[in-house]
Amino acid sequence: MSDLAGRTALITGGGTGLGADLARGFAARGAQVWIAGRRAEPLEQVAAGHEAIHPVTADVTDEAQVRAMFDRVAEAGATPEIVIANAGASMSAPLARTGTEDWHQMLAVNLTGVFFTFREAAARLKGAEWGRLIAVASTAGIKGYAYTSAYSAAKHGVVGLVRSAALEQARKGITVNALCPGFLDTEMTERSVANITEKTGMDAAKARAQLESISPQHRLIQPGEVTAAALWLCAEGSEGVTGQAISISGGET
Repeated sequence: MSDLAGRTALITGGGTGLGADLARGFAARGAQVWIAGRRAEPLEQVAAGHEAIHPVTADVTDEAQVRAMFDRVAEAGATPEIVIANAGASMSAPLARTGTEDWHQMLAVNLTGVFFTFREAAARLKGAEWGRLIAVASTAGIKGYAYTSAYSAAKHGVVGLVRSAALEQARKGITVNALCPGFLDTEMTERSVANITEKTGMDAAKARAQLESISPQHRLIQPGEVTAAALWLCAEGSEGVTGQAISISGGET
């Protein structure tokens, strides 16, 4: 399929997990895809798998690096019409034991990074007739979970940012949405399993089952399900969908 031929996509956090799956999915649909992240090696490994995927190193918590990231794409003669703010990190701790540094880190990576990315994208898309800004948030952005106060606060902030930005862009042909998956079958969830095991002594299989049980479908969400939703938001017929926090969670409420 080549329905995104001629489009350019920029995906942050593109070197592993969901970001890598998004990159492959968009490249398969014909887009030229730029993937960004702090570490060059995983980006280059993903890019080696498809000629339409190109790496650029950037830390989304640094606004100068975010501008440079967009400049790198511009040097190749393109402006990303599809920008997916996927870079993120998670941590868990009781509120009383959540350190100030942890709080600032969660906000920096999960919220400020989206702000820097979307702000630069909006500036570069000024005057464009079509664009798609997609934030990868979380079910933690539309509900609360115990022991994730900093992470949940950041993801709630992403949903608020999306809703406001969508109103600003509503008459410009640019939609802004958040995808909110439940626990994903990626490296990040494996780290959560390891964290549960370390803190509780529970074996890994039971820890994983505990996370699976949060979904009414009793399973982890596959990265391809989120990629499919992102592709749908870029397809014909999605023009009226903007300002939404779309839950991909097996019916979790």
